[in-house]
Amino acid sequence: MQILPGISQALGAHWDGEGVDFALFSANATSVELCLFEGPEGEQETHRLELPGRTGDVWHGRIPGLQPGQLYGYRVDGRWAPGEGHRFNNHKLLIDPYARALHGPMVFDEALFGHDPADPGRPSPKDSAPFVPRCVVVDPDYDWGKDTRPDTPWSRTVLYECHVKGTTARHPDLPERERGSFAGLSSPRMIEHLVELGVTAVELLPVHHAGVEEHLARRDLTNYWGYATIGFFAPDTRFARSASPAGAIGEFRQMVRALHEAGIEVILDVVYNHTPEGGPDGPTFSLRGIDNPSYYRTRDGDPGYYDDVTGTGHTLNAGHPRVRQMIVDSLRYWAEEMHVDGFRFDLATALARENGAFDPSARLFEIIQQDPVLSKVKLIAEPWDLGADGYRLGGFPLGWSEWNDRYRDVTRRFWRGDEGQRGALASCLMGSSDLFPGDRGSIASINYVCSHDGFTLEDLVSYSRKHNEANGERGRDGPHDESHNWGVEGPSHSRRVIKMRDRTRRNLVATLALSGGVPMWLGGDEIGRTQRGNNNAYCQDNEISWFDWALDPDDEDFLHFARHCFAVRAANAVYRRHRHLAPEESRCVRWSRPDGAPMHPADWSEPEDRGLALLLDASSVDPFDERGLPQERRTAMLFLNGEPRTRSFKLPQAAIPQHWTEVINTACPHAPREVRGDHVRLAPHSLVALELGAPT
Repeated sequence: MQILPGISQALGAHWDGEGVDFALFSANATSVELCLFEGPEGEQETHRLELPGRTGDVWHGRIPGLQPGQLYGYRVDGRWAPGEGHRFNNHKLLIDPYARALHGPMVFDEALFGHDPADPGRPSPKDSAPFVPRCVVVDPDYDWGKDTRPDTPWSRTVLYECHVKGTTARHPDLPERERGSFAGLSSPRMIEHLVELGVTAVELLPVHHAGVEEHLARRDLTNYWGYATIGFFAPDTRFARSASPAGAIGEFRQMVRALHEAGIEVILDVVYNHTPEGGPDGPTFSLRGIDNPSYYRTRDGDPGYYDDVTGTGHTLNAGHPRVRQMIVDSLRYWAEEMHVDGFRFDLATALARENGAFDPSARLFEIIQQDPVLSKVKLIAEPWDLGADGYRLGGFPLGWSEWNDRYRDVTRRFWRGDEGQRGALASCLMGSSDLFPGDRGSIASINYVCSHDGFTLEDLVSYSRKHNEANGERGRDGPHDESHNWGVEGPSHSRRVIKMRDRTRRNLVATLALSGGVPMWLGGDEIGRTQRGNNNAYCQDNEISWFDWALDPDDEDFLHFARHCFAVRAANAVYRRHRHLAPEESRCVRWSRPDGAPMHPADWSEPEDRGLALLLDASSVDPFDERGLPQERRTAMLFLNGEPRTRSFKLPQAAIPQHWTEVINTACPHAPREVRGDHVRLAPHSLVALELGAPT
């Protein structure tokens, strides 16, 4: 087979109708071999062809006549000097970081190690090819038809964080073949559910092709969540129905088209901070073997070890221009060729540590901000990593939104009955202007009560401690999650316990729906999903993680209530302003005590009083949203009783002459009703929302 030098136009493997161009970056390699495979499972290595061209640090070659579907990988040679950061070993088959599709699983075996496990200073002579997925040459053409991005304004956005497989793996209304797949998530039945819930965007746990870490493989577990990317351009084949190596690409695109048609955006959780290659004692199957000191951050003065701010043993080197290029090229690919609407960046602080410390003006962020495509998509940061000074909530640049874990903690604490939370809760209700000041506005705050990383909502109110025994780490893994001990650990048939749990769920969801900022559901919370107390189910690809769609009457009632809360939010812009109030507009928001008197500075620090009222004047909201769309706005009042006793709240003087309609009552869900008189009675631990001019 003939291979020509070709030209290095784009990294990866690209078919142009007449042949395939291959290009790989490696600054420190001495040679690069392209390996071609054939056979039913790509098991036969038929050719090893040294890439004959080199332009700068890019190795390249062209094979005329080669077609889509060809399976390939690389073997890269260079110095074996682990103490200096170099770990080249051409006995190891390596995955192209730019591969558009991968075929076959990564099977954990000792042959994956670049070093000899018995003597880490020596290279391993074992061939790893039988255990590494094959890269696939793909045909880039796809007819998107009339696909149109929903382009939903941030102020109207409701996120739904979910796992492609777990959401539909047990859905009884779907054909068996569609369950757990891209097709299942975008089925008419699932779309109907999302639309009725008020969801405008699905935020998918990682769909990039993922591997499995050594410690999980040894326990016969897997990285179910997918935070172990081995292919930044390749959709994971475990979510595809097709047996074709490139089938996942088409099925992902079909999912995007179907969701877009329903007005639902697609946001990907992306992991550009680490891979499953782990620390120095980990396997070699891609970046480590291609050019370890370029792709990973090594310690200053000790390049044999990694600078680890991710907790995985290493950190991707976003300070290197070629690594930044790979990240940006990946983002552009998913935005342009896969029509994705936005990204949530896992451990985003790690991507802005170009010189060790976090820098909000990091080059990667500047490139994204200046890019004509990426600057227009939704950008969400998980604003922390595990390094020094890694917690950076509120520190990301204009144009980014951030997961607001302070919102999560404050709302939980208030409804749990903790003292001294009124001031913090007030900030949360108003879009956390203290965290996201100025032009960033309230839309910079991604509000959530639960996420994949922690208890589900049902488990939060049902368990007093985590139950992660199935993970095989003796319960030492997982976050320190805040739950409320109702006196009964786990499920209970006591009506009193169930009643209080349900009210707490309603309080948390109603608060989420009525707060300034961008709300995010944890998928399944609306139907009472439980993980049996496991708050770190990352390795549980089974019924612990999969949604159970068989709802009991209480879960049906809660689902209806959740739909109603987000319908109230959608219908009234006072709950979803996109900007903070200017000083001269402060009169449009009035805080009052349960006795109707205005809140004074001393009242905010009163620890024992857990009652609060808020008037949101319709004039506090612009008649048009940030995209220039007209929006309905009505004056509203919120009453929150965090006490274990019934309380009577007096309406503030300015509100008494008005005729109010009760639109939400977490203690007594019902159709809207008119409120008469100058007092509103709230049951213990409950929330009530009133509106002027709301339909009765």
